Amino acid sequence: MGGISETCSVCGTGFEVQFRYQMEEKDGGFSFFCSQKCLENSQLGGETGAALATCDACAKRFTPDLVSQVLYVAGRRHYACSLGCRTQLIREAKGVRLGDIAAAAAAPAPAEGLPPTRREAPAARAAAGAGEPASPELTAAWASAQAAVAAPAAPAASAARPAEPRGQQGAVAVSLSPAGSAKRAAAAPPRPAGVPRYLAVFNHKGGTGKTTTAVSVAAGLAARDKRVLLVDTDAQGNVSVSLGAGAERSLYHVLVMGLRVSDAIKTVRPNLDLLPSNETLAAAELYLAGRQNRDRVLSDRLSAAAVDYDYVVLDCSPSLSLMNQNALVFADSVLVPVACDYLSLVGVRQVIKTVKNVNALLHHPVQIWGVLPTFFDGRAKIAREAVSTMKQHFGERCLAPVRQAIKVKEAPAQGQTIFEYAPGTPAADDYLAVVDRIIESRERGVVGSEAGGSWSTDRPGAATERPGAAAGA
Repeated sequence: MGGISETCSVCGTGFEVQFRYQMEEKDGGFSFFCSQKCLENSQLGGETGAALATCDACAKRFTPDLVSQVLYVAGRRHYACSLGCRTQLIREAKGVRLGDIAAAAAAPAPAEGLPPTRREAPAARAAAGAGEPASPELTAAWASAQAAVAAPAAPAASAARPAEPRGQQGAVAVSLSPAGSAKRAAAAPPRPAGVPRYLAVFNHKGGTGKTTTAVSVAAGLAARDKRVLLVDTDAQGNVSVSLGAGAERSLYHVLVMGLRVSDAIKTVRPNLDLLPSNETLAAAELYLAGRQNRDRVLSDRLSAAAVDYDYVVLDCSPSLSLMNQNALVFADSVLVPVACDYLSLVGVRQVIKTVKNVNALLHHPVQIWGVLPTFFDGRAKIAREAVSTMKQHFGERCLAPVRQAIKVKEAPAQGQTIFEYAPGTPAADDYLAVVDRIIESRERGVVGSEAGGSWSTDRPGAATERPGAAAGA
């Protein structure tokens, strides 16, 4: 794995960042440590190696000498001079009590010299460090108070958050509010749901041709003079292999180490940039799990860079992973490759359920734009019945099938796309038809499936809508 060249924030030594402990997100940026010793020295009083640290609860200056006096909350380092201050910091991370807010509002102005983040009243600090958790009634009152205070301060005309300038991706401000994800979703710039621009190629089941589809669609769009970013969110890293592209820096460096997207992408074809992945991406799952808005880290990292492209195509792994949640929250549309066999038909139901959950639970309007039958062999009865089933349920969202061809399997071994390895073959023409439909769909503003309805796969060729389900969803 290639590292990032940085300078140690403690001793000033230049080094290559190779491990997660060597970097720390802090105050809207990152600190770097060339060794475990420098990390320990920074914990003894900051990056300057000073003897004193400042308690993040009471602003007292003290010398850390206990492990319990250094804690990480929401991925950030904090100092606590006593057990009471440590308890307070943990409680603050879970939410603030309504009584504490009232006490702070009634307190006199803070004394000069105190850090701006520590200006709560002493009474509020004492209350936060002791006492019982807030009751359900108080929690409900606090929620009402939040709504009442926030409403006049957020004009409708300024709901969209301005895009982060290119070259400043990396550090992400994370809300500690329990409703942080919903608020961030409400503040994000609206994108037309189902109109393909940020397209996730996704299916829970493996062996359906996701990587081949993602590479072929991205390469086809690039051949149509569209600027395309292809993002590999699968730790297997098969996209790089399929394109014959090696990679020193990957999506792992962008997500976990805060590397700028522009420093990690690699131009692999005219109009086609690749943000690769490899086995290190598996470790990013642990990093995402510890984040407050863990389903939106990928969106935060990529959004500013994505505006420079006409299309962003994401190759997803065949799993119910947190990385896939991030990919779906970033995407506006989903393309579902489905192999023409019975087990793949059964797996489509889980895809529909997942897309519904992203809409309802993660508050992101992503829709199934199309279902693509792959490995189609017109001589096989099961293949014909599978396509018929998908057409009955998805209607126009079911695309023309991609015909099975040995050339499709041979192309990755040569590091080439199907258009380079076997242009003019039926499979290449089928993928070009998908590309043209994507372009046409976006230009016309065609919205995809709402992922509604439900279907039965008791036998191939039988698709039944249950009462209340939308036909052709």
